[in-house]
Amino acid sequence: MKEVTINDKQKYLDENYPFGEVPKLTDEKCCIHCGNTITVGDYKVFIDDLDSELIFCPNAPECDGTVIDWLPVDYQKSR
Repeated sequence: MKEVTINDKQKYLDENYPFGEVPKLTDEKCCIHCGNTITVGDYKVFIDDLDSELIFCPNAPECDGTVIDWLPVDYQKSR
């Protein structure tokens, strides 16, 4: 996979977030793959082998969590 540099992270998120309400760049989430609390605006984008761009956990490539793996921070506390 190859990392893509995103200059306007909010615009990219607004245009590519695959679910309902787009989070703010300052929002915190829990990545269920690495178990860390992340700041949404620190996300990374990678192009996979099929030339699809995917929004990854800021801890990528060590963490393979993508935007689908980000849950509310209180999820982490309830575990």
